Amino acid sequence: MVNQQHLTLLKAGAVTWIEWRKKNSQIELDLSNANLEGENLRGANLQCVNLTKVNLSHALLVRTNLSGANLTNANLAQAKLIEANLSEANLTIANLSGAILEKANLNQINLIGANLNAANLSNAVITEANLIGTDFSNANLKDADLAATKLIRSNLGFANLIGANLITADLSEANLYEAELMQAYLYKANFYKANLTRVHLGSSYLFKANLSEANLTNADLSWTNLRGANLAGANLRGANLRGANLQDANLMGANLQDAITKNLNV
Repeated sequence: MVNQQHLTLLKAGAVTWIEWRKKNSQIELDLSNANLEGENLRGANLQCVNLTKVNLSHALLVRTNLSGANLTNANLAQAKLIEANLSEANLTIANLSGAILEKANLNQINLIGANLNAANLSNAVITEANLIGTDFSNANLKDADLAATKLIRSNLGFANLIGANLITADLSEANLYEAELMQAYLYKANFYKANLTRVHLGSSYLFKANLSEANLTNADLSWTNLRGANLAGANLRGANLRGANLQDANLMGANLQDAITKNLNV
């Protein structure tokens, strides 16, 4: 439960809060269950603070330090977290729907089961993060760095991942229905049994990616680099493979019915 003294100090303003934290750096801060809806906490130091079940919806958290904070089950819907530091924070089953996280640092964050529907994460750094079962449907992840992240069973339907870095990311059994991944970096990414129906992968780098048993029905794979990729058992029915590079790719058991293979490089 929220410590009223801590809450009063936080609401007293940035200067008061920063000075008090400097003098009391060893105190474990508890703001759990606090109602901070719409509060201006721009640039505040909330590092390692207990913020479980806190209401920060519509809050201004630009460049706020939330690294290592516990935000389990917190409400951050529509919050502005531009350039915020959330590295190593715990946001399990948190609500970040519609939140703005442009250029935010989410390195090694835990977002298991969190809701980021329609969130803006363009140019965010989300490397080595735990995003298992996270809802990124309709989210903007353009140019985001998602290298080595765990996106197992995550929902990325209709998400914008144009130019995103997903090198060695694990997207097994993830839903990427009609997602935009043009010019994305997917070297050794794992798409085992993923739903890639109608996905747009034009000119993407899928060298040595694992797409075994993935559903790529009607997917756009034109001019993609699939050299050395594993497509064993994949469903490529109706897929556009025009100009794709499939040298050394494994197509054993793949369904290529009605696929467009003009200018295919094998």
